[in-house]
Amino acid sequence: MITHYIIQSVFVLVGLMAVLAAVFNWDWFFTANNTRFIVENVGRVRARLFYAVIGLFMIATGVFFFLTLQGMI
Repeated sequence: MITHYIIQSVFVLVGLMAVLAAVFNWDWFFTANNTRFIVENVGRVRARLFYAVIGLFMIATGVFFFLTLQGMI
């Protein structure tokens, strides 16, 4: 049962990091090897939007799984 909470918190934390990176335009985030592919193909502004949406989706997924586990959904 504790494993579920760890996975949910990882989803929320990674999503929060992606949203914060998009909002604050963190250079270290958008020049990393993993994100460079997106930035080079669609540009920095659209990459920020993409990672903001992905981050919000990950946060929503973590919250959804938490509420499902609690029996609220």
